[in-house]
Amino acid sequence: MAKKEKVVDLKPKAEKITDEQLQILQATISEINQIQYQIGRLESQKHNMLHGMSENQKKLLDIQNEFEKDYGTFDINIKDGTINYKDEQTDKKD
Repeated sequence: MAKKEKVVDLKPKAEKITDEQLQILQATISEINQIQYQIGRLESQKHNMLHGMSENQKKLLDIQNEFEKDYGTFDINIKDGTINYKDEQTDKKD
């Protein structure tokens, strides 16, 4: 006759984690959620800033085109507004 093997129940006896473990778990998940929220907010701000930069770059290009049309160059000193015309001699050497 075959020998009967004894089955060992490896399942823990507790039905719930301790209150302290639950508090640690909840606090950790809450912190992760807060960080994810902040990252989302920052990414939204980043998107808006990149959009604003793109709009201003287009505006600068329009201004440069206007200066090129009006003054023949868009090389302007932004501190005092002086137009920096190239010497004709410099153009001939190039």
